[in-house]
Amino acid sequence: MEKKKNGAPRRETPKNGRGYDRRDRAPRNDYRNDYKKDYKKEVKAPQEEDAGSIHGDYENGAVIGRNAVGELLKSDRSIDKLLVQKGERTGSIVVLVAQAIERGIPVIETEKPKLDAISGYAPHQGVIAFAAEKEYCTVEDILDIAKERGEDPLIVICDGITDPYNLGAIIRCAECCGAHGLIISKRRAVGLTPLVTKASAGAIEHLAVAKVANIASTVEALKEKGIWTFAAEAGGESVYNTNLKGGCAIVLGSEGNGVSQIVQKTCDAIVSIPMYGQVNSFNVSTAAAILLAEAARQHHS
Repeated sequence: MEKKKNGAPRRETPKNGRGYDRRDRAPRNDYRNDYKKDYKKEVKAPQEEDAGSIHGDYENGAVIGRNAVGELLKSDRSIDKLLVQKGERTGSIVVLVAQAIERGIPVIETEKPKLDAISGYAPHQGVIAFAAEKEYCTVEDILDIAKERGEDPLIVICDGITDPYNLGAIIRCAECCGAHGLIISKRRAVGLTPLVTKASAGAIEHLAVAKVANIASTVEALKEKGIWTFAAEAGGESVYNTNLKGGCAIVLGSEGNGVSQIVQKTCDAIVSIPMYGQVNSFNVSTAAAILLAEAARQHHS
């Protein structure tokens, strides 16, 4: 053993020239191996758990995998839409798409990363379906409910609501205010997913919901039946100065763009909520509560 200049013993350099004895390797390698084993367990466990639920429903209402979607299409359950991976048109996918089109279910081509995220990174085999939590009714069914109650129809129309929490909150407001039904769009809008059901706090079980292909055409059809239609947008007449008595439908727009221009032009009038603060708009579900509360007051006064 050599000595340093200060007299302290200096360890001999091992033959391998790496600064440590080969005998030191064992514990270090054991530690690394143990770490790798633990890391693999932590990563793999959730993946295996996700893969096991491929035949079931996810919290967002998605049913994933070709077999699961095939069985869903065979059932009578309402389906909001079918997401298919772009470029995936082989094998049973072709059959599933054909069945969806035959039933009038929107088929949307989607990039693989989005499908991966929706499925929780479980194997989706290029196809995901969104099943409704509740059976949809028709617009005529909503009018019949009002007739059975002996009341003037009070209808809520959602033009492109995409946030499930907003839709759920609107359903809750509509039911609390005595609305006879709610109408949503088939495309570019959220359907009746489990998150919508949760956000509605159970109100979805007591409110009829219809799904239509074209909101503007539906507004026209309601007008022909004597229903006055009001688009909720800035720049309109104050809701407190608007006569909402008699049959009426209130149209609520999407979170980003509001009521579409074509629907605004189709409606009888535009109503607004007076604003007194610095922020220029309410959240759509908050606006729904204010508008529907005023409509309910007029209907029952």
